[in-house]
Amino acid sequence: MKIFSAEQIYAADKFTIEKQEITSDELMERSAVQIFNWIHSRMQGAPVKIHLFCGIGNNGGDGIALARHLQEHGYNIGVYVVNYSKTRSKDFLINLDRLKDRKIWPEFLDSECMLPAIGRDDIIVDAIFGIGLNRKPASWVVKLMDHLHKTEAFILSVDIPSGLYTDKLPEDANAVVKANFVLSFQAPKLVFFLPETGIYSNQWEILDIGLDPEFLTKTETEYELIGKHEVLPFYIPREKFSHKGSHGHSLIIGGSKGKIGAVQLAARACLNIGSGLVTAYIPDCGYVPMQTALPEIIVITEGDAIISKIEYTISPDVIGVGVGLGTDDVTVKAFTDFLKANKSPLVVDADGLNILSLKKTALKKLPPQTILTPHPKELERLIGKWKDDFDKLEKTKVFSKKYDCIVVIKGANTITIYDDKAYVNTTGNPGMASAGTGDVLTGVITGLVAQGYEPLKAAIFGVYLHGRAGDIAVEQTGYQSLTASKIIQGIGMAFIDLFKMPEPPKPQEEQPQQ
Repeated sequence: MKIFSAEQIYAADKFTIEKQEITSDELMERSAVQIFNWIHSRMQGAPVKIHLFCGIGNNGGDGIALARHLQEHGYNIGVYVVNYSKTRSKDFLINLDRLKDRKIWPEFLDSECMLPAIGRDDIIVDAIFGIGLNRKPASWVVKLMDHLHKTEAFILSVDIPSGLYTDKLPEDANAVVKANFVLSFQAPKLVFFLPETGIYSNQWEILDIGLDPEFLTKTETEYELIGKHEVLPFYIPREKFSHKGSHGHSLIIGGSKGKIGAVQLAARACLNIGSGLVTAYIPDCGYVPMQTALPEIIVITEGDAIISKIEYTISPDVIGVGVGLGTDDVTVKAFTDFLKANKSPLVVDADGLNILSLKKTALKKLPPQTILTPHPKELERLIGKWKDDFDKLEKTKVFSKKYDCIVVIKGANTITIYDDKAYVNTTGNPGMASAGTGDVLTGVITGLVAQGYEPLKAAIFGVYLHGRAGDIAVEQTGYQSLTASKIIQGIGMAFIDLFKMPEPPKPQEEQPQQ
């Protein structure tokens, strides 16, 4: 699913209005109807007070139009116009007149007004600012936002939480509505998925307002949201007469005294994702535990407690390197020497990334489309400090282009970047914030590359399956008890889940006649 910028959404509105020969207020009416349908399907006329806070632009126009539909269906509403400017949009005024025609008189709020009383069990609709906001709200509007939060009422934001920009961090964290739920028009917003801005949107859902499909299909975006429908076409089925050699040979290089478990996790994940053969290259101290824990893999050893050189006679299809490796001087030299000689595709994680950050010239020795899987601190060592999440993404794009590498930025919504394009993952949960889950991801991606998946697809698909395995496993463990090993156990079910059909909706109970 594409994630459109604010400029692209405005262009889609204009394209739709011209092609479908409708007026802009008719498009606004579509939006209001969809919001009303969403609310009505859940509330079914419940006698709960709904407070609609509407700005004086098009986002406010959506809220004013929604108020009309709610009133016509008997809902108990209060309508407030947040009068933050003398300039009003044309469609806002049209809908304000329609509201007044129905004898609904909104209360106009300004810096001198008393703030309205709101009960904890009431509902707030936030339609103050839309995606076009480009400056900090006035101090009295920030005070209003604080008032809304203090009521502890449920807050439903229209399209985007008011005060949140689409392309930069808000100057004041208090000048943004913290929404319990956001109804986003046609597509999600990038800010829903970034750590610094996602905190303002607890949950979100997309409403289809009928923007023209031609524009949506043909317009290229910088960001894409990755779910089941996006990754399912990537899947490579197994042939009837295939054998272990048909599904690739993965080599996992890593480990040091006390960190052999990292290689165990990566190698086990590699097996579970479907790599035909898996070899682990580790120091001697890990031989017995590795062979005992994973009888299915081949083990090559070198050195006693650390790896001091990387030499082998096998011909792997892909190499996952860095988990538990350590950054001892002799290991650093072994790794950099290995990069000079290596021709195989690479997945680099953990200490492999740390060594690259210490020896930046080694980045030029990486094969094309090497996959790097840093957590935030490892990323910072590679690309330098960033001022905010938006700057981080732009710096990562520059880094990816410079070294022709794929960067998987691990986090709550892991983002995979290659060149100028970014892919935002939708699977995973807070229970996965525990030791070893990154090692599992390394094994998952390595095993997919071994099976013939193109590196970018392997990274995107691997991140999705890794997160989905965690989502499946957490249903049995809960967040606190989810471990990396449990995630590996969920990989098989994550594959099966790809082909599960959604359950048909249950028939609604017949409603009594009014």
